[in-house]
Amino acid sequence: MRRAVEEISTGSDSDYSKWWISWFLSSKGNEYFCEVEEDYILDRFNLTGLNTEVQNYSQALDLITDNLDDEIADEFRGSLDVQARLLYGLIHARWIITSRGLAKMLEKYKKADFGRCPRVLCQSQPLLPVGLSDIPYEKSVKLYCGRCEDIYSPKSSRHGSIDGAYFGTKSGPPDMTLLLSGSVRGSDAGDSARRRRAREDPEALAEGVGEGVSTAGSALKAERYRPKIFGFQVNEISKLQRWQEAVRDRQVARLEDLEEQGL
Repeated sequence: MRRAVEEISTGSDSDYSKWWISWFLSSKGNEYFCEVEEDYILDRFNLTGLNTEVQNYSQALDLITDNLDDEIADEFRGSLDVQARLLYGLIHARWIITSRGLAKMLEKYKKADFGRCPRVLCQSQPLLPVGLSDIPYEKSVKLYCGRCEDIYSPKSSRHGSIDGAYFGTKSGPPDMTLLLSGSVRGSDAGDSARRRRAREDPEALAEGVGEGVSTAGSALKAERYRPKIFGFQVNEISKLQRWQEAVRDRQVARLEDLEEQGL
């Protein structure tokens, strides 16, 4: 993950010697990002704790805000750009849960800037980016569909290499933005698409498939994506998931009984 992020940096010194944020947002593969207002970045309260997560924090911040000394060594500038990207991404994750940040995300969502759900029955529902980890370099960004409540990997390899931590998990931008937009769910009450499963690793799906493998054990391995707002599941979603999990537990118990009987 770290290597993929570093390889994205292709700009020359002259490209970002001025207006770094504009250059960053206009670079290929960065279309998911919103422009964070300069006033928000300059308010050090909003950046609390980021100095411990980013190397060369002060210089990276100066680069983002176009205050970096022009005489800085060229060999240091390349590595500094990687740190500036990390810092901007972590700031971005905080920005998009503010009222102004949500408005920016909603605007991009309505224009389907993040793409549309590939599922046929979702009728080209616009997607929203979501992180599966708040720790940088752990998980890449995924795309959340508010209709089928599932997540997908971006089609573009450039977008697929974006760090999921730049969109966060605790704040739940997908649900917050969808609630604001008034298009949280599909209107069909009987839509079987109300299942949500986070298939973070496609290779993991192949695990447990084959002769002599417990079907119940395979069912229990299925992971589910649980969108949250400040660490808490939305009440309606929580209720639905408890019901779904109860149904799953009953089915797993039946499978275990059948396996014990040798069927």
